[in-house]
Amino acid sequence: MKRVLFIDRDGTLIKEPADEQIDSFEKLEFVEGVFRNLSFIRKNLDFEFVMVSNQDGLGTESFPENTFWPVHNFILKTLKGEGIEFDDILIDNHFPEDNHPNRKPGTGLLGKYINNPEYDLANSFVIGDRESDEKLAQNLGCKFLCIKDETSWEKAAELLFAGERIVEISRKTKETDITVRLNLDGTGKCDIQTGLGFFDHMLEQIGKHGMMDLYVRCNGDLNVDEHHSIEDTGIVLGECLLKALGEKRGIERYGYSLPMDDCLCQVALDFGGRPWLVWDAEFKREKIGEMPTEMFLHFFKSVSDAAKMNLNIKAEGDNEHHKIEGIFKAFARSIRMAVKRDIYHYQLPSTKGTL
Repeated sequence: MKRVLFIDRDGTLIKEPADEQIDSFEKLEFVEGVFRNLSFIRKNLDFEFVMVSNQDGLGTESFPENTFWPVHNFILKTLKGEGIEFDDILIDNHFPEDNHPNRKPGTGLLGKYINNPEYDLANSFVIGDRESDEKLAQNLGCKFLCIKDETSWEKAAELLFAGERIVEISRKTKETDITVRLNLDGTGKCDIQTGLGFFDHMLEQIGKHGMMDLYVRCNGDLNVDEHHSIEDTGIVLGECLLKALGEKRGIERYGYSLPMDDCLCQVALDFGGRPWLVWDAEFKREKIGEMPTEMFLHFFKSVSDAAKMNLNIKAEGDNEHHKIEGIFKAFARSIRMAVKRDIYHYQLPSTKGTL
């Protein structure tokens, strides 16, 4: 079955001016990264390319065609020179108030691709910069990739080429019932409930500062104590990291550290497949919130073992809250650095040939 990239034009391939009309060459500017990454996608993947663009009032006095086509044809010629050609180009000229089904997010122009057994829309994508593009993806039953900043095309190419890294793992024992869902390539969205407020706060640091979407549900035997909930959550989070990384091709592999107020927290890690924890951090308080400080080591040991990572943690300072929060933030930033992928050097970062 054929897969398709339904690609918006203005704001996605070229920058959109304030008046939302590219009707002169002076207004034309390509979006950062579009040439390198879109040509990489065209060369290395089997997607059909379909341009889908709303051009409000094209052909009317407010937007004469003779100001549109010279610039549009130059855009196509320039892209073609970089190896980027479109299999289909669909342009709608209706105004928003027309509520015409051909206008995005309507699918009137896309009948060829809908309910057609030749096309795999579930594994196709809409790439755009607006809510209407995201809605179009929903209407087609496609996935959506948002172009919003100078790194967006780089991220889009990475996800299309190397795949999404989204994992959900559940683990149930007589002591805990835990589900963790992790998206390594997320935006830092967190939804965490473990029954331990301070632990939730620390896990949120991992998601937010690691730019990972993290969902955690833990129903543990807190009537006994906090040990099983904290340790087992670490195990499941580590398992998610290991599974999400897959073959580990193209990843940076290593990561490290940061200060927080009076504290210096250093976290170095290696997703090299050999678990090991070095812990150099002492706490004078028995608990921070409801979380026993002795469990900090147990948590990171559980993550390290399950993720098969080498983890070296060191912290110094006076404020106990700052110290452990700094460790979690440094851990998150280390992961963010280590899991970054380079699709242009998509190899195992190892001389052994395996990790």
